[in-house]
Amino acid sequence: MRRAGPVFAVLAALAIAGAARAALSDADFDRHVAALKKKVPSDAFTIVVQKPFVVIGDESPAMVGRRAVGTVKWAVDRLKKDFFEKDPDEILDIWLFKNETSYRKHAKTLFGSEPSTPYGYYSDVHKALVMNIATGGGTLVHEIVHPFMRANFSACPAWFNEGLASLYEQSAERDGHIVGQTNWRLEGLQQAVRKGKVPSFKDLTATTEHQFYRMDKGSNYAQARYLCYWLQEQGLLVKFYHAFVAARKDDPAGYETLKRILGEKDMDAFKKRWEAWVLTLRFP
Repeated sequence: MRRAGPVFAVLAALAIAGAARAALSDADFDRHVAALKKKVPSDAFTIVVQKPFVVIGDESPAMVGRRAVGTVKWAVDRLKKDFFEKDPDEILDIWLFKNETSYRKHAKTLFGSEPSTPYGYYSDVHKALVMNIATGGGTLVHEIVHPFMRANFSACPAWFNEGLASLYEQSAERDGHIVGQTNWRLEGLQQAVRKGKVPSFKDLTATTEHQFYRMDKGSNYAQARYLCYWLQEQGLLVKFYHAFVAARKDDPAGYETLKRILGEKDMDAFKKRWEAWVLTLRFP
């Protein structure tokens, strides 16, 4: 048997260290909760461990528990079933504030800034998902997707990261799997389709983070979401995700993988069919 060289030994040590970091223990969560108890603004907050997250909310303890199981666990279990093998390698907090007043007040007190959205957001600095849960659980499920994507597909481009997350803003269960449904983004996309303002899929998939987030013509999120919705309804979404992960080095934008999974050579012709289909969708 060939003896392991120093390079192999170093790589093995790094792999073991990485696995140790990822394997969060009950003791890790206990220490995290103990620190949180010193941080929560008042006794009105309940803390529930719902791995890989910790849920903190100022609704009744029973309601916080129901949200931890009925929304967080429900989404995590189904996302992992179809997409994600690994959990985030750090404990993330999910703050569920009972109404807009609580959300804005506590977000500023705890995290130092006013929220820029009425629904919720993820703070990488504070390792926290911050939610106005009175607006519903859609944004929460959206934000849950992102740390899992980062742990499993760190090079995922913005268009697919946000497309998949946005898909589950309005979600349900079908045959034990999570599925997206039509939602409020549809109207804007249909208007863009009618005006001929929706970019090609080649252009969408080629967007940088700056272009996707900062130079959005109003349709980037919606186009990405309803492309994912199309893939889902054709039974191709899970297949596309895993094929994209496998091809990420050769196809970092995902465009060639998209063409292959769709079985399309003429993407302009596909876009016309997809746009016609989008115009048949309805919400609510």
